[in-house]
Amino acid sequence: MLIGLIRHGLTDWNAEGRIQGQSDIPLNDEGRRQAEMLGDRLLQETYRWDYCITSSLSRAAETGKIIAAKLGIPLLEPDERIRERAYGQVEGMTAAQREEKWGKDWNLLPLGQESDEQLQARALAFMEEIAALYPDKNILVISHGGFLAQLYIALYKDKYSERLGNLSLTILEKKEKEWNPLLYNCTRHILQQQH
Repeated sequence: MLIGLIRHGLTDWNAEGRIQGQSDIPLNDEGRRQAEMLGDRLLQETYRWDYCITSSLSRAAETGKIIAAKLGIPLLEPDERIRERAYGQVEGMTAAQREEKWGKDWNLLPLGQESDEQLQARALAFMEEIAALYPDKNILVISHGGFLAQLYIALYKDKYSERLGNLSLTILEKKEKEWNPLLYNCTRHILQQQH
């Protein structure tokens, strides 16, 4: 079983450096173009994908719709568990605004944000259930940067810490109880278009 983990395409808030969390910010035109580029790349690769599942936030759902349509695969019901971390009072703010209001360690304050432990627990529960439901299928999962970063920490501790790019692709292969990474945070499809 393979799982292809994808961060959604660019939004205006991404471009402005604002924390989105569970605020439902749509893709922008660049984000839609990125989704098209990844869809084109996936069509040319040897991996075959059976289904696509997205978070229920529109930026992930639209990314998934574009990719699933390109690949001609079914889009499963959105899953609440793969939504972005809830950031509480911090949603909509830039780094400068957060630090000005609460200081550099804003993330340690109780501002209504979900904890790393809560996020990792729902990420691992999702992975276990997907593996149990579709043990012989290859699934594309469209989610969010903060969520995926915590999933990788839950699975691999500190092995992977680079920031996840919009429309980055990570492929994990299920072997017994382990998820083996075959590809991590790859944005080749976007970099190729920029040259």
